[in-house]
Amino acid sequence: MSTEEQLPIEENKAAVNYSEDNIVTLEWQEHIRRRPGMYIGKLGDGTTSDDGIYVLLKEVLDNAIDEYMMGFGKQILVDIVDGNVVVRDYGRGIPLEKVVDVASKMNTGAKYDSAAFKKSVGLNGVGIKAVNALSTSFVVESVRDGQCKHVEFSKGVITDEHDICATDQPNGTMVTFTPDAEIFRDYLYREEFVVPLLKNYTFLNTGLVIVFNGKRFVSRNGLVDLLKENMTKDPLYPTIHLSGEDIEVVITHANQYGEEYYSFVNGQHTTQGGTHLTAFKEVVSRTIKEHFNRNFEYSDIRNGMVAAISVKVEEPVFESQTKTKLGSRDMGPNGPSVAKFVGDFIKKELDNYLHKDPTTAEIILKKVQESEKERKSMAGVTKLAREKAKKVNLHNKKLLDCRVHLNDAKGDEEKKLASSIFITEGDSAAGSITKIRNVETQAVFSLRGKPLNTFGLTQKVVYENDEFNLLQAALNIEDGLDGLRYNNVIIATDADVDGMHIRLLMITFFLQFFPDLIKKGHVYVLQTPLFRVRNKKTAKRVGLKSTKKQGIADDTYYCYTDEERVNAIEKLGANAEITRFKGLGEISPEEFRDFIGPDMRVDRVTLRKEDGVADLLEFYMGKNTIERQNFIIDNLVVEDDTDIA
Repeated sequence: MSTEEQLPIEENKAAVNYSEDNIVTLEWQEHIRRRPGMYIGKLGDGTTSDDGIYVLLKEVLDNAIDEYMMGFGKQILVDIVDGNVVVRDYGRGIPLEKVVDVASKMNTGAKYDSAAFKKSVGLNGVGIKAVNALSTSFVVESVRDGQCKHVEFSKGVITDEHDICATDQPNGTMVTFTPDAEIFRDYLYREEFVVPLLKNYTFLNTGLVIVFNGKRFVSRNGLVDLLKENMTKDPLYPTIHLSGEDIEVVITHANQYGEEYYSFVNGQHTTQGGTHLTAFKEVVSRTIKEHFNRNFEYSDIRNGMVAAISVKVEEPVFESQTKTKLGSRDMGPNGPSVAKFVGDFIKKELDNYLHKDPTTAEIILKKVQESEKERKSMAGVTKLAREKAKKVNLHNKKLLDCRVHLNDAKGDEEKKLASSIFITEGDSAAGSITKIRNVETQAVFSLRGKPLNTFGLTQKVVYENDEFNLLQAALNIEDGLDGLRYNNVIIATDADVDGMHIRLLMITFFLQFFPDLIKKGHVYVLQTPLFRVRNKKTAKRVGLKSTKKQGIADDTYYCYTDEERVNAIEKLGANAEITRFKGLGEISPEEFRDFIGPDMRVDRVTLRKEDGVADLLEFYMGKNTIERQNFIIDNLVVEDDTDIA
């Protein structure tokens, strides 16, 4: 007999009762606040570039950019101080009688009228409402022809509304908001993510001036400037710059593995590409192949390619509210398909360019031939490696997979963005993570020890080395990032010398062969606590698990720095018991739970032009042993940790 059958009849009825009382209609702001991931992707605290607080900023900026694209306002002011954001544009200003509606009524906006906003970023009238609903303070002020309308909100609810009044301010809209700290816990706007966001807007809108906290950003060469800003290696030839109505393209090659693309729709950075990027990659490969009349593989043509494409689409359809991937099949209601539009433009303009500039054409030909030669030289190795990876993947003991992946065709967008793989050092570290990981979104890949130093080696090593080959297969990045299975690739090693060395070896591997994985912000290093400081009397009396259950977990502190350790000791005084974690395997699974949970600390691995990566890798990973030895000797610091129990 089932449990349900054993219950009294009356109790069963109560449990399944369904009436009009069960039907609930949420207010628009409440729906956004309950499911923010539907509107802004993941929440986050600002430590990664795709965190929700940057989406809030972008939603407000998009409206200002749309005004510029329509020919109104050449300057946008952005100020961010102590988590408070101010965006002021000098466009036409929101019609004064509709300010409240635009800020707080769903599906309200001018962008349904293609005559007013033919090729805008936002369409559905949601973006600024999401910012309003997710902010403790949201103020919108519109100025039109000497008149002003001022409205204040809190969490989407009007708190103050001023009557229309006279003003001497220039036309435009000013939005001021403070993200809700209850939703975005301990958030902080980081300049290293805000500045690239603003620069992208200037690259895509030549002549637009954005002033951020007093710093002025403007671009005169559009996407050419974007490539110069982002390329970490010198181009092999001057950038090919092609532009036409509703499309702009830049193309070059560099001595690096893989492909690197930047794609945009109506000024929106489509980080996951879409129909326009798919068409671009296809037609560029075909055009170059046909130009040289050689039977080249498309992968050889695109190896080392760095390119950007920007298109303007009428009433674009994105695959999510965060607008990271274009889904539109056509350029507009009456326009050609995206594939045909991009294809016709590239085929004509790129072929003409290559005929007019034989020097560039010759360099491209040489680069493709080199890629072809390298691929053929390792054809046998790659075939065996792929076959082995396929067999192993069926029962890959190194990989403990999760259920949700970034490249899933369907599924919860929030979970797909949360998909992560932890690259761990040995089975002991993997053990703790494996036991308490989120099986929905967190996978584990276990290294057997220190991986090979790949600096200066060819791509052949990726296939010859079993560990790297299996990792490449697990990530699904052999043919580029389009099929990447995990949004976050997290290196989780011990915080000792060996652990640091493994981190460096893994980062070297990604820099050598998959630099775009780092440039796109997918690679992180997991921070784990160095010390546990707890009340020794409490710990001895009831044990760690009991302390948590009894609600006195405040007696236990996990410290990531010496400063945090000292502060914890001061709080606990004479009862402080200090434990030094020498490796991840020493941290119990229960303790580890919070370290890889929603509040886990990670450091994003970045790759910028000014980093001088080639020189850094040469010094730290090259064969300059004497120089490195002298550096270590000159900078050696001996720490006294005798006071640490």
